[in-house]
Amino acid sequence: MTANTSANASATRLLVLGGTEFVGRATVEAGLARGWDVTVLNRGTKPVPEGAHALVGDRTAPGGLAALEGGEWDLVVDTWSHGPRAVRDAAEALKERAGRYVYVSTCSVYTWPRAAGTGVGAPLVEGDPDAEARDYPSDKRGGELAVARAFGEERALFARAGLILGPYENVGRLPWWLLRMRRGGEVLAPGPRELPLAYIDARDLAAWLLDAGAAGHAGAFDLVSPSGHTTMGEFLETCRAVTGSDAVLRWAGPEQVEAAGIEPWTELPVWCPPGEMHGAMHTADVTPTLEAGLRCRPVAETVADTWAWVSGEGGETMPPRTNPRSALGLDAAKEAEALAGPGAVRG
Repeated sequence: MTANTSANASATRLLVLGGTEFVGRATVEAGLARGWDVTVLNRGTKPVPEGAHALVGDRTAPGGLAALEGGEWDLVVDTWSHGPRAVRDAAEALKERAGRYVYVSTCSVYTWPRAAGTGVGAPLVEGDPDAEARDYPSDKRGGELAVARAFGEERALFARAGLILGPYENVGRLPWWLLRMRRGGEVLAPGPRELPLAYIDARDLAAWLLDAGAAGHAGAFDLVSPSGHTTMGEFLETCRAVTGSDAVLRWAGPEQVEAAGIEPWTELPVWCPPGEMHGAMHTADVTPTLEAGLRCRPVAETVADTWAWVSGEGGETMPPRTNPRSALGLDAAKEAEALAGPGAVRG
């Protein structure tokens, strides 16, 4: 193998498996911005960012990785979220021709509910690297195991991402809040206002993937901001401000949200009530990740840039949600009913 595996050498040849949506797209753009030689392998149904070398292949089909034959790369980034067998096949095909394999995993690989304030030592779900698709946590854990088996402990890097926001989001959490604010009127704002949030901008995640991979890091890292990088109040106020909305926030406590039959996280994207769920989603110990170079931009930049993308590409409509775990947001009639009920207060 001639691929460069030295920890102190620059990784200039980047292969991204996927590369047209959300984190994959941000990673390709980050590599190109650094002047790296970027190759993308996907099914060819969507254009890749200008400047990247496009290879066509369906990794779930027989012979789907044939386009990779003969190539060599310093760094591979894989965002696959379905059956681990596809990760297994790619890792096996590349183990002698790539220096390091970075797999974008998820904090969902931890046994639920993850204890508040814990790090990568928290208990993990079971995973099978040879399995077909089963469920998101076990699929991602199986992908980790597949990469570890092919590349070993020294050349496998797992980025266990938490809540990811930013331009190109294909889940719909931040876009939903932006469009809801743009619609104006009275908005149900789940409190408390000072509730700390933890998330990562997809572009900051992409930058860390490339930096950590080039620096020779290996093993598992939680990729999310420190808890309290923003608060629920700052997050919603920023959404209102960047959209130029006249919306009025009506703050409701967790008990009022529950009494209205509104689901956290899905009907009210990003928000989890204080307690076990919030502890699992918004309080991870990310000290090792910060020490390995993670830098998180201000929430105002993430929100403003996402609104520019939504209002530019989407024409102020919800961008296509290609992720099957899409957050649908709160139905307008249900929100109105909750706002008319007792207990919701004007913010």
